[in-house]
Amino acid sequence: MENNIGNKLLVAHLDDAEKVAFYKKTYSHVAGGVLVFILFEYLLLQSDTIIDFMLSMTEGWRWLIMLGGFMFITNYAEKMTLKTPDKNMQYLAFGIYILAEALIFVPLIYIAAFYMESGPEILNQAAIVTLALFTGLSAVVFVTKKDFSFLRTGLTVGFFIAMGLIIAGSLFGFNLGLWFSVGMCLLAAGSIIYQTSNLVNKYTNDEYIPAALGLFASLMLLFWYVLSIFLSRD
Repeated sequence: MENNIGNKLLVAHLDDAEKVAFYKKTYSHVAGGVLVFILFEYLLLQSDTIIDFMLSMTEGWRWLIMLGGFMFITNYAEKMTLKTPDKNMQYLAFGIYILAEALIFVPLIYIAAFYMESGPEILNQAAIVTLALFTGLSAVVFVTKKDFSFLRTGLTVGFFIAMGLIIAGSLFGFNLGLWFSVGMCLLAAGSIIYQTSNLVNKYTNDEYIPAALGLFASLMLLFWYVLSIFLSRD
C-alpha cells in the first residue's frame, strides 16, 4: 500500500504524536456521535406519531423496507465521508447516519423503556456492557498492533448470512431467537476489531470522520444485539 495518497499520509506512517492526535479526533467524534444519538433518540421518543409509525414498520415486509432504507443511508454516508474533502459535507453525512440509527432504534428503546418493568435498568446495563466490550476490543487491537484486515471476508459472509436469516424471519414470521442475537454480537465484535484496525491501516491523517463513522456503526450494532439479549431475559 502507498505510504501516502496525494498529500495525505496513512496513519500507519505518521509519527507517534500525530497518531495519538488522529486517535483522539476519531474517538472524540465517536463519543460525540453517541451523545447526538441520545439527543435524537430523546426527541424522537417525544412524538407519538413517530413511535406509532416505527412500531408499525417492525412487522413482516415493512421491516425489510426499513432495513433497506437504513442500508441505503449507511452506504451513502460512508461514501460521502470518504469521497468528499469538504468537512461540512462529511459532518452532514455523519449526522444523517446518526439520525437514521436513532430512528431505527425507536421501537427497541421504546419497548425497553415503557413496556418492560425494569426497562431503564436494562438500558443502563446494556449500555455499560456495550461500552465495556467496545473498549476491551479496541484495546486488543492497540495492544497487539496486529492488522486484522483479514477479518473482512469472514465479516462480509457473516453479514450476508445474517441478512438472509432476517429476510426469511420477516417473510415467514419466525423469531430468530437468542442465539441469533449472540451470533450478531460476535459479528459486531469482529466488526469493531476490524474497524479499529482500519484506523492504522486504511485511513489517512485527515479521515477521522469516516473512521469515526465506521466505529460508531459497529458500536451501535453491538448495542442493538446486547440490548436484545437483555430484553429476551426480562
